[in-house]
Amino acid sequence: MNAPTFSLPNQNGEMISLKDYLGKKVVLYFYPRDSTPGCTTEACDFRDALPKMEGAVVLGVSADSQKKHQNFIAKNDLPFDLLVDENHEVSESYGVWQLKKNYGKEYYGIVRSTFLIGEDGQIEKEWRNVKVNGHVEEVVTAIRS
Repeated sequence: MNAPTFSLPNQNGEMISLKDYLGKKVVLYFYPRDSTPGCTTEACDFRDALPKMEGAVVLGVSADSQKKHQNFIAKNDLPFDLLVDENHEVSESYGVWQLKKNYGKEYYGIVRSTFLIGEDGQIEKEWRNVKVNGHVEEVVTAIRS
């Protein structure tokens, strides 16, 4: 299946397009919010696993602002771009913007999900409703297989 294409601003306002990475594997991960415990653990796990990812590009996506992304990157020394999807158009195109329930409240937000996109722009593997613990190891295994 073709990965939905997109162009989104990163933490510095530079436009990042999926097509810029044709010829490389891309780990596109969607997460609910910067600086929350699960999202921080996931981002740091991706950071720490980068050397094992055989040159794959990691891109994080949330609806947070550039400023929040900048702070999150600086606080956790993240070496990859975080993309701003404030209108959740890209999140919707990947089917991760969904109705969620928390403490009896219903709201729309990003369901933690990761997509491994091959060099040809095809989705090779997807993980939906991700549990953070052990997830990045699964992604690394998929990249290497």
